Amino acid sequence: MAKLRYEDWKPAGDSAVLLRAAVRVCEEYAADGYDLTLRQLYYQFVSRGWISNEQRSYKRLGDIVNRGRMAGYIDWDHITDRTRNLVSNAHWDDAGDLMEGAARGFGMDLWQDQDTRVEIWVEKEALAGVVERVARRWDCSYFSCRGYVSSSEQWAAGRRIGRYLMGGQDVVILHLGDHDPSGIDMTRDINDRIRTFLTGDKVRALMNDGYIYDPAGDDVDDVIGMVGDHLERFEVKRIALNMDQIEQYDPPPNPTKLTDSRASGYVENFGNESWELDALDPRTLDALIEEHIEEIVDADRFDIATELRENIRAGITELAGRDWGEIIDYLESTR
Repeated sequence: MAKLRYEDWKPAGDSAVLLRAAVRVCEEYAADGYDLTLRQLYYQFVSRGWISNEQRSYKRLGDIVNRGRMAGYIDWDHITDRTRNLVSNAHWDDAGDLMEGAARGFGMDLWQDQDTRVEIWVEKEALAGVVERVARRWDCSYFSCRGYVSSSEQWAAGRRIGRYLMGGQDVVILHLGDHDPSGIDMTRDINDRIRTFLTGDKVRALMNDGYIYDPAGDDVDDVIGMVGDHLERFEVKRIALNMDQIEQYDPPPNPTKLTDSRASGYVENFGNESWELDALDPRTLDALIEEHIEEIVDADRFDIATELRENIRAGITELAGRDWGEIIDYLESTR
């Protein structure tokens, strides 16, 4: 718990009501291990009918939350900013501490023997923390797209997915994004551009890097055909936000941005309202992703790989418990 007071503030009236509600929602999610972005907290207020869905309400709630944190009412750990983070090198007290950290961090590729490999891509970095929980639980790679994915990242994805396909695995990208003109189009963009990078010059790059090769001695055009044949085993699957989920969970709508170049087609199909992925409850998103992973994974193979990983971790932990001072003294004496 980190409720620390840096300034005096005694909220009254509606501000006090909203502050108490913010504390209650934050503590509710913290009990399940979640922190929230301000945007996620805001949508909890909107979905529960406590405030209106408009910019001035968002700004006012942000001001109350900020003052509430400074005045010691809201735990600092309960609200997070996932877009700005300090990066530091890892440090350890001694060799034993390093080994214990190695045991906790030791990982194996639990998907290596799976028929299909899963990646999770989410449009917004603000939701990366939600995706991270389920991704780490299932040892899936995950990626915060930050809107449309750059050509560099798409090309790198094409290289990575090409290796999986040529290695015999199917690949599924589970994509989550806003239900608005650009958010819908981003799923198409990911699919189209990765498929572009899985053919032609992409294959030549794979061959030149030694990631794929042709043992039969066929030329590059034949290998290009081989990758083309594998494209049917690659899928970008949009799992949120979709209309069936909007109908089921009834998230608060926003006006569609008519200035978006894709707005006309969107309005024709869905009308003048759009919805943000942030409006879905984090627990709902977690369960949704897990449901799709469970449909794909071979559970028996996954459990066997997980058990092997845990056995290795236990062995490293046992090694870490030894007297490292004596070990170091011994090693120095043998020089």
